[in-house]
Amino acid sequence: MAAAPHNRWVILLTFLLALMLSAMPLPEYVEWGRPQWVALTLIYWVAALPNRVGPWQAWMLGLLLDILQGSLLGIHALSLAVIAYIIQLLHRRFRMYPVWQQAMLVLVLIGTYQMALQWAQTLTGTGSDTLLFLLPSLISTLIWPWLFVVLRSVRRALQVR
Repeated sequence: MAAAPHNRWVILLTFLLALMLSAMPLPEYVEWGRPQWVALTLIYWVAALPNRVGPWQAWMLGLLLDILQGSLLGIHALSLAVIAYIIQLLHRRFRMYPVWQQAMLVLVLIGTYQMALQWAQTLTGTGSDTLLFLLPSLISTLIWPWLFVVLRSVRRALQVR
Protein backbone atom coordinates (compact mmCIF):
# COMPACT_ATOMS: atom_id res chain seq x y z
CA MET A 1 0.00 0.00 0.00
CA ALA A 2 1.47 3.38 -1.03
CA ALA A 3 1.92 6.06 1.60
CA ALA A 4 -0.27 9.14 1.30
CA PRO A 5 1.50 12.25 0.05
CA HIS A 6 2.26 14.85 2.67
CA ASN A 7 1.81 17.81 0.28
CA ARG A 8 4.92 19.55 1.53
CA TRP A 9 4.78 21.89 -1.42
CA VAL A 10 1.85 23.72 0.21
CA ILE A 11 4.11 25.07 2.96
CA LEU A 12 6.63 26.30 0.41
CA LEU A 13 3.86 27.84 -1.68
CA THR A 14 2.42 29.76 1.29
CA PHE A 15 5.87 31.10 2.17
CA LEU A 16 6.38 32.15 -1.45
CA LEU A 17 3.02 33.94 -1.39
CA ALA A 18 3.97 35.67 1.89
CA LEU A 19 7.28 36.81 0.35
CA MET A 20 5.41 38.16 -2.66
CA LEU A 21 2.94 40.04 -0.44
CA SER A 22 5.90 41.51 1.46
CA ALA A 23 7.48 42.76 -1.76
CA MET A 24 4.29 44.06 -3.35
CA PRO A 25 4.52 47.82 -3.93
CA LEU A 26 2.08 49.90 -1.89
CA PRO A 27 1.37 53.62 -1.76
CA GLU A 28 3.61 55.45 0.70
CA TYR A 29 0.79 56.26 3.14
CA VAL A 30 -0.14 52.55 3.35
CA GLU A 31 3.45 51.26 3.52
CA TRP A 32 3.67 52.00 7.27
CA GLY A 33 0.85 49.56 7.98
CA ARG A 34 2.05 46.64 5.83
CA PRO A 35 1.35 43.40 7.72
CA GLN A 36 4.27 41.10 8.43
CA TRP A 37 3.05 38.33 6.11
CA VAL A 38 6.19 36.21 6.36
CA ALA A 39 6.24 36.26 10.16
CA LEU A 40 2.51 35.50 10.36
CA THR A 41 2.83 32.56 7.97
CA LEU A 42 5.86 31.31 9.87
CA ILE A 43 4.01 31.48 13.19
CA TYR A 44 1.15 29.43 11.76
CA TRP A 45 3.31 26.68 10.24
CA VAL A 46 5.60 26.36 13.27
CA ALA A 47 2.58 26.08 15.57
CA ALA A 48 0.81 23.62 13.26
CA LEU A 49 3.80 21.46 12.26
CA PRO A 50 6.69 22.07 14.69
CA ASN A 51 8.48 18.92 13.49
CA ARG A 52 8.63 20.21 9.92
CA VAL A 53 9.03 23.99 10.23
CA GLY A 54 11.37 25.51 12.79
CA PRO A 55 14.21 27.93 13.40
CA TRP A 56 16.40 26.67 10.54
CA GLN A 57 13.66 27.13 7.97
CA ALA A 58 12.91 30.52 9.53
CA TRP A 59 16.58 31.48 9.20
CA MET A 60 16.60 30.64 5.48
CA LEU A 61 13.30 32.45 4.98
CA GLY A 62 14.70 35.47 6.82
CA LEU A 63 17.79 35.54 4.61
CA LEU A 64 15.52 35.55 1.55
CA LEU A 65 13.55 38.41 3.08
CA ASP A 66 16.77 40.32 3.83
CA ILE A 67 17.85 39.97 0.20
CA LEU A 68 14.39 40.82 -1.09
CA GLN A 69 14.08 43.99 1.00
CA GLY A 70 17.74 45.01 0.82
CA SER A 71 18.01 45.24 4.59
CA LEU A 72 20.94 44.51 6.85
CA LEU A 73 21.84 40.90 6.05
CA GLY A 74 20.78 38.58 8.85
CA ILE A 75 18.43 40.83 10.82
CA HIS A 76 15.22 39.28 9.44
CA ALA A 77 16.87 35.86 9.63
CA LEU A 78 17.75 36.21 13.29
CA SER A 79 14.40 37.74 14.23
CA LEU A 80 12.37 35.08 12.42
CA ALA A 81 14.50 32.29 13.89
CA VAL A 82 13.82 33.63 17.40
CA ILE A 83 10.08 33.81 16.69
CA ALA A 84 10.14 30.24 15.36
CA TYR A 85 12.04 29.04 18.42
CA ILE A 86 9.58 30.67 20.83
CA ILE A 87 6.56 29.26 18.99
CA GLN A 88 8.21 25.85 18.85
CA LEU A 89 8.61 25.95 22.62
CA LEU A 90 5.01 27.05 23.14
CA HIS A 91 3.30 25.26 20.25
CA ARG A 92 1.16 22.93 22.40
CA ARG A 93 -0.05 25.76 24.59
CA PHE A 94 -0.42 28.13 21.61
CA ARG A 95 -2.67 25.67 19.76
CA MET A 96 -4.94 25.33 22.81
CA TYR A 97 -5.49 29.08 23.09
CA PRO A 98 -8.59 30.58 21.52
CA VAL A 99 -7.80 32.66 18.44
CA TRP A 100 -8.04 35.98 20.28
CA GLN A 101 -5.38 34.85 22.79
CA GLN A 102 -3.23 33.61 19.94
CA ALA A 103 -3.59 37.08 18.42
CA MET A 104 -2.29 38.66 21.64
CA LEU A 105 0.80 36.45 21.53
CA VAL A 106 1.18 37.31 17.84
CA LEU A 107 1.06 41.01 18.83
CA VAL A 108 3.92 40.51 21.28
CA LEU A 109 6.00 38.43 18.86
CA ILE A 110 5.53 40.71 15.85
CA GLY A 111 6.07 43.77 18.06
CA THR A 112 9.37 42.33 19.25
CA TYR A 113 10.25 41.52 15.64
CA GLN A 114 9.46 45.11 14.63
CA MET A 115 11.61 46.48 17.46
CA ALA A 116 14.56 44.34 16.37
CA LEU A 117 14.17 45.62 12.80
CA GLN A 118 13.90 49.21 14.08
CA TRP A 119 17.04 48.74 16.14
CA ALA A 120 18.96 47.55 13.05
CA GLN A 121 17.60 50.42 10.97
CA THR A 122 18.62 52.89 13.66
CA LEU A 123 22.16 51.50 13.56
CA THR A 124 22.28 52.10 9.81
CA GLY A 125 20.74 55.57 10.13
CA THR A 126 17.39 54.82 8.49
CA GLY A 127 15.26 54.29 11.60
CA SER A 128 11.95 55.94 12.36
CA ASP A 129 11.59 58.85 14.76
CA THR A 130 8.07 57.85 15.79
CA LEU A 131 6.35 54.75 17.09
CA LEU A 132 4.69 54.22 13.71
CA PHE A 133 7.11 51.34 13.14
CA LEU A 134 4.89 49.29 15.52
CA LEU A 135 1.80 49.75 13.33
CA PRO A 136 2.48 46.54 11.32
CA SER A 137 2.29 44.52 14.54
CA LEU A 138 -1.20 45.88 15.23
CA ILE A 139 -2.33 45.25 11.65
CA SER A 140 -0.83 41.74 11.75
CA THR A 141 -2.71 41.05 14.99
CA LEU A 142 -5.99 42.04 13.34
CA ILE A 143 -5.22 39.82 10.32
CA TRP A 144 -4.17 36.79 12.39
CA PRO A 145 -7.67 35.27 12.97
CA TRP A 146 -8.49 35.29 9.26
CA LEU A 147 -5.06 34.05 8.20
CA PHE A 148 -5.27 31.29 10.81
CA VAL A 149 -8.64 30.10 9.49
CA VAL A 150 -7.50 30.19 5.85
CA LEU A 151 -4.21 28.37 6.45
CA ARG A 152 -5.84 25.80 8.73
CA SER A 153 -8.51 24.99 6.14
CA VAL A 154 -5.85 24.74 3.40
CA ARG A 155 -3.76 22.45 5.60
CA ARG A 156 -6.73 20.21 6.36
CA ALA A 157 -8.11 20.15 2.82
CA LEU A 158 -4.75 19.26 1.29
CA GLN A 159 -3.77 16.98 4.20
CA VAL A 160 -0.48 18.68 4.90
CA ARG A 161 1.36 16.68 7.55
